[in-house]
Amino acid sequence: MFDSSHCADCEKVDCLTRCQWIEFEDVEEARAEKTKMIKGEESRVLTECVTCFACDEYCPYGVHPFDLITELQEKYNSLNINPSILENTINRFAPHDQVRLKEINPDKPVLNKCGLAKINAKNMEGQLFENLQYVSGLDFFCNLLYHHYARDSVIKERAPIILENIRIQGIKEMICYHDECYGFYASYCPRNNIELPPGFKPIHIYEYLYKYLKEHESDIKKLNIKIAYQRSCSNRFIPDSDEWVDKICELIGVERVARKYDRENAMCCAAIFATLGKKALMRKAQNDNLNDMLEHGAEGCVYNCSLCKEAIGAKVTRKGLKNYILSDLCRLALGESLE
Repeated sequence: MFDSSHCADCEKVDCLTRCQWIEFEDVEEARAEKTKMIKGEESRVLTECVTCFACDEYCPYGVHPFDLITELQEKYNSLNINPSILENTINRFAPHDQVRLKEINPDKPVLNKCGLAKINAKNMEGQLFENLQYVSGLDFFCNLLYHHYARDSVIKERAPIILENIRIQGIKEMICYHDECYGFYASYCPRNNIELPPGFKPIHIYEYLYKYLKEHESDIKKLNIKIAYQRSCSNRFIPDSDEWVDKICELIGVERVARKYDRENAMCCAAIFATLGKKALMRKAQNDNLNDMLEHGAEGCVYNCSLCKEAIGAKVTRKGLKNYILSDLCRLALGESLE
């Protein structure tokens, strides 16, 4: 939940002046637009925002300015998304009236394959995952994607349902396959005063992968390849988790190339841009991102978010690079085939 108490002391207005997509003449103009939003008024930021969440990471006070932006975007319908697209998306990912319970051991971690389990089905095979118990489907889908659609009301309406499903399923430790899921439990819920089930702990997939690799370090065969890492938007809420990428890359012999559009300066995959009516900007952003990968010698593009892979994967291939989910690189390092 946005807290404006530090905003008056913010000299640089980093949340806006560092934005890759919105230009301001100077800091004063950015501050004026932010003041409008703090007062609950309309601002050009609301329509020009591409919902990449970067402002949350840029804020030096950790007050989550995007929470304010998306709240006002919903209030003023600023994104002007086609109503049928919005309605279909909301209905498509709705949880069931009754959770489908599985028999699990509450003393062991549970992998959450999420509502996108079919998209990642092949990525969750092999020794990294074969001994993990799991849950999947819309009953455990975090719904954080509605941050992109300026419909936080949907997230907050469904959050208690999803959390209750976790409680009655008896899950204590949940390995989250996606940044979005982990960000929901580790950041979105706490900052919005949404109480997690007693004793519940989310575990980022990268933490799990790293610990597994360390335990099987003698089996690792260094891959010796250079990759460009495509950070997901939701990773902005949990930037500390990005450190696990470096640790995993070092273990498996992968060089994460130092390039312009990575880490804090990461560029969104632009998947949502077409829905926002920004197709020209989408094409430019994706081309700039991919050319940056090539210019810095990357041989492949690595993702955590399957939707990022869907958004730019075909273009990555046409540029002569290979596409990988990071867990797939881990499987290759352990001697597995992805065929």
